[in-house]
Amino acid sequence: MKIFIKNIKSLYGTHSQEVSSVKGANMNVLPCIENAWLAVEKGTIAAFGSMDDFDGIEDWRDLTVIDAAGKYVLPGWCDSHTHTVFAASRADEFEDRLNGLTYEEIAKRGGGILNSAKKLASMSEDELFTAAFERLNVMMSAGTVAVEIKSGYGLDEENELKMLRVIKRLKYEHPVQIKSTFLALHAIPLEYKDRVEEFVNLMVNGVLPKVAAEDLADFVDAFCEDGYFSVAQMNQLIDAAQVLGIPAKVHVNQFNIIGGIDAAVKRNARSVDHLEELTDEDVNSLLEGNTMPVALPACSFFLRIPYTPARKIIDAGLPIALATDFNPGSSPSGNMNFVNSLACIQQRMLPNEVVNASTLNGAFAMDVQDVLGSIAIGKKASFIITKPLNSLAELFYYFGENNIDQVIVEGKIVDVKAN
Repeated sequence: MKIFIKNIKSLYGTHSQEVSSVKGANMNVLPCIENAWLAVEKGTIAAFGSMDDFDGIEDWRDLTVIDAAGKYVLPGWCDSHTHTVFAASRADEFEDRLNGLTYEEIAKRGGGILNSAKKLASMSEDELFTAAFERLNVMMSAGTVAVEIKSGYGLDEENELKMLRVIKRLKYEHPVQIKSTFLALHAIPLEYKDRVEEFVNLMVNGVLPKVAAEDLADFVDAFCEDGYFSVAQMNQLIDAAQVLGIPAKVHVNQFNIIGGIDAAVKRNARSVDHLEELTDEDVNSLLEGNTMPVALPACSFFLRIPYTPARKIIDAGLPIALATDFNPGSSPSGNMNFVNSLACIQQRMLPNEVVNASTLNGAFAMDVQDVLGSIAIGKKASFIITKPLNSLAELFYYFGENNIDQVIVEGKIVDVKAN
């Protein structure tokens, strides 16, 4: 299919192909073409430019024409941190939190991740696949074109491999671009409560080689926090994965600071995610490397914990990406539009910064920046067409409203009715 979009009010995100991410003051630089057109062929961006310079179409065969008068076109959202494969909701814990229990208190009494693991163990691969496929459909209809999905609710060899096989199947069968992460160290099973090192060794030395042998993971991950896994244990996983050619993305500084950021940056982690707690020393460590900080504002919203200090990160000259953290316990939404509104309202990010964080920098955080994240010739034709808007800011100002008119993924128009 060939698509020609004409009369675009503004075509945003036209970064040069060689730009892989943006940081600091450049976060607020969002290149665009006013009164633009965009051509798609064979699933990729074939050409674009100003309507003032448009000189016609030579071949109209098999061509879909879209008139985007009054509408904006921008790259699709790249959601670099999710747990989209899970068994069921944890709405009962939602009520517990409303009654005053904290996330940590719920976890200590067998809830949280352990609750999700128990539910997941009873489900088949087909059941998990079907549920996750439908979740991805809803996310895609809201403008998401790339998703990272973690395991981590298995907590043993059988169920971790089951999750990763489901993610691998989703890669082949769902339209969105998917990256898989072996979240080897997510929580400590009750049976290993007093044998944590034994569990770490099982995941690192027992399961990880099998994950690599089946090519089931693009990344590894660890939840580096007090009460979960130490910096040394995270390092053990990252070092073993590097030997197998698998880079890391890690959970750090959500509830406390134990030195995980510095260790992750020194080991060239692709991203460090959460960062609700952040020191000047952490910022300095990030400035020394090429690791992408990733903020998860929907998690802060749902758990009522501090938000990642985005302004501190950007003003220090660093990049930042935004992601949903879609999971049943702390962020039960895969809607990047809500995340983007939160980033503006709660983290004081500017609209241009939010778009860069949710497109190009999100793509970098999951290593798909060569094919997604910006409007560039040869990249995948995966982008958003908004409804008529007066300004880009309105896309985030009207939080809770659907201002996306059409989503195109690899040159195919998506049904957005599910949004």
